[in-house]
Amino acid sequence: MKAAPRPTALLRGLLARPLASYYLLLASAGLLLVIGLTMVFSATNVLAYATDGNAFAPIAEQTTYAVFGLVAFWVCQRLPARTFRALALPLLLAALALQASVAGIAMLHSAGLLAQPRLGPVAADLRWLEIGGVSLQPSELAKFALVVWAADVLARKGALLGWWREVARPLFPVAGLLLVLVGYQDLGTMLVLLVLLVGMLWAAGVRLRVFAGLAMVALAGVAVLVAMLNYRMERITSFLNPDCDVQAECYQAVQGRTALADGGWFGVGLGNASHKWGWLPEGHNDFIFAVIGEELGVVGCLVVLALFAVLTYTGLRIARRVPDRFRRLAAAGVVTWLVGQTVINVGGVVGLLPITGLPLPFISAGGSALVVTLAAVGMLASFARAEPDAARALHARPPARWVQLVWAPLPPMPPEPTQSKRVPRARQPEPSGTATQD
Repeated sequence: MKAAPRPTALLRGLLARPLASYYLLLASAGLLLVIGLTMVFSATNVLAYATDGNAFAPIAEQTTYAVFGLVAFWVCQRLPARTFRALALPLLLAALALQASVAGIAMLHSAGLLAQPRLGPVAADLRWLEIGGVSLQPSELAKFALVVWAADVLARKGALLGWWREVARPLFPVAGLLLVLVGYQDLGTMLVLLVLLVGMLWAAGVRLRVFAGLAMVALAGVAVLVAMLNYRMERITSFLNPDCDVQAECYQAVQGRTALADGGWFGVGLGNASHKWGWLPEGHNDFIFAVIGEELGVVGCLVVLALFAVLTYTGLRIARRVPDRFRRLAAAGVVTWLVGQTVINVGGVVGLLPITGLPLPFISAGGSALVVTLAAVGMLASFARAEPDAARALHARPPARWVQLVWAPLPPMPPEPTQSKRVPRARQPEPSGTATQD
């Protein structure tokens, strides 16, 4: 009787399939998106019905954003690497212009030069920019733009990255300007930009002494930005002070941890949380992980974290397998972006890190963040299909023509691996007087 295959052997077999990275990416991101839509509805329906009489208004808006995000995913997964490299500089310039508009309008309004935070048809509200009735968060676009542009710059540098001046030009001045513009309004997103930049430099093989200098400059810049605004200092001091006022500066943190504790191992049930009834600030956004913990318990939290772990493994797998340097660096940037933002958000909810106001990727309510995140996953999907084994498998058994038109075209065929030819050894002459045997 044939023995059943071991689970580890079965897992290795599944991971050895040519398109394993692509399907792992689709599965993990898709499940996180479904969980996010479910939890946004659960976290918002009570207050939405109490205030507006329509419990479905927030989830309808979030579903609309998800549809736009899926369109962005579909577009990005169809694009080759050369298109992303061609769009790198325009995306960066657009992100810089939009973020400068937010910071400029805010500074003019705070100086009393503008009665309202509006300049013609453009209005700014803390992190948001409204243009002609359309609201967007430029700092979210900045994440995607910095990944693509930095990957293109580092890929062009190549072996020159061993020199300090080649690393610094033009990466550090431009990235520094973007970090300052974003950090003036949104310190949490600036930290994510810094994390993804460090991850890309590490993947590019930059020397360790560069990281030491970068760390010193980054710490000094973060300290200045924290000291600029009082509420940032309050978050730091309340995090460091175990006796802070639970009815004032520590209220949100304490309510979040209480919600997690009330959930226990298996939660109170989907939709049955009580802290979302106005007790937990930003329960649909920054603190939605606390709502997950209360309703689905430790098990639900572990499932969400496991999906993020699968997404991280898949992104690193893609970065290791793709042949060209640009794809490798861009994949590393997206992975460090999503991992860094998840760690900062979850760490703030559970009390291991200060609260920064960052959303949880795929899960929290918000339009710009969801659309840009799904666009980045679409770029990863394009890279996954370009893995040498995946590309050869797709060309060996190409999908129907209509599938390529509707879903994604075939990736470029990778070159065949070069095999070194073995030179036959010269046959030694037989000693005289001996007979050869057949």
